Amino acid sequence: MSGTGYRVRPVAGLPEIREGDDLAKLIAAAVPDLSDGDVLLVTSKIVSKAEGRIAEAADREAAIDAETVRVVARRGPLRIVENRQGLVMAAAGVDASNTPAGTVLLLPEDPDASARAIREGLRAALGVTVGVIVTDTFGRPWRAGLTDVAIGAAGVRVLDDLRGGTDTHGNPLGVTVVATADELAAAGDLVKGKTSGVPVAVVRGLAHLVAADDGEGARAMVRGARDDMFRLGTSEAVRQAVTQRRTVRAFTDEPVDPDAVRRAVAAAVTAPAPHHTTPWRFVLLESSGSRTRLLDAMREAWIADLRRDGKSEESIAKRVRRGDVLRNAPYLAVPCLVMNGSHTYGDARRDAAEREMFVVATGAGVQNFLVALAGERLGSAWVSSTMFCREVVREVLDLPGDWDPMGAVAIGHPAEDPRPRPERDAAGFIEVR
Repeated sequence: MSGTGYRVRPVAGLPEIREGDDLAKLIAAAVPDLSDGDVLLVTSKIVSKAEGRIAEAADREAAIDAETVRVVARRGPLRIVENRQGLVMAAAGVDASNTPAGTVLLLPEDPDASARAIREGLRAALGVTVGVIVTDTFGRPWRAGLTDVAIGAAGVRVLDDLRGGTDTHGNPLGVTVVATADELAAAGDLVKGKTSGVPVAVVRGLAHLVAADDGEGARAMVRGARDDMFRLGTSEAVRQAVTQRRTVRAFTDEPVDPDAVRRAVAAAVTAPAPHHTTPWRFVLLESSGSRTRLLDAMREAWIADLRRDGKSEESIAKRVRRGDVLRNAPYLAVPCLVMNGSHTYGDARRDAAEREMFVVATGAGVQNFLVALAGERLGSAWVSSTMFCREVVREVLDLPGDWDPMGAVAIGHPAEDPRPRPERDAAGFIEVR
């Protein structure tokens, strides 16, 4: 393939690669005319073979399990996972083709290190400074078909950050970061092909992409968890949002996006409720003044109650400090229960059960709210305090008399990552009849 200023050509003549082979020497023998500034594209499969990344595996699924760090999405037998190299791909990169029966081929342990070794070997063998990219085949979200991408690199500018520049019309570029190494990998695959048995290609004419040092490698192209908007498949995202939602008690000063909270409310009001009712109301305290007025009034009411209970001033001060999670949060929401649409039976037992149904429905709505906040990358803490001074809350917030505050939710950006939480064995909470 040729274009204006560069050429991509396949490298023929490489033997079948076996464990322990020196790839750099074999490539140097197959393409002795390598020049400074060339970029070498090497299929990961031959790197894995040379490095002995062949595993006995009667069951490919077991091999995938062993290479998987995190399941991203699953549909039938297909799994998209994060593997040990930090790559998100189908089947963890475990390949059962072109390898002896009963074995599978794993990706290189450290593709960037593999690229550096090949680059250094070519420098020693031919005296040239080239870039090396180790490639593998990926599918892509939202796009049909496969393409080669870079999983390891040395001596190549893997990303071309154009932010801060301008386009041909003078418009500022604010988000443009070009995945140069992936573009090179895909170009090489056009001449290597999937079935031609040619595992190496050379790009000539793009010497400006080749660096004197090894560079940051292809690992720099892996998007971190905090910046990954599509980290999980749908069902996996739902399960993780529920299981990973944590109570957050310390927040940064970063403002909370009110629209994010409103989206969480929209999720909250999809919870199940009796008689097709909508028993939820969410009072959003977006100004510091409204939060301070409410929390000051609640504190005074709480102190008065504790004094009536005969608590010491020291004990009162300690208990009041527990409310700091609400006072330190940059945003508060007060979920309320309304009984509109409830039935009155004239029987104390049935009327109590009716209210319990509405309370349960409100709890389901609050849980939806908390999970949705986590999905917006906001931390939260559901605190019960407003339930102990409902009249005070209604008065300060000017709420209707039939709105029952059901605690308060502190909302903000977590000040730190949550500590690991022990797994809970579901079997301990199950009785089967």
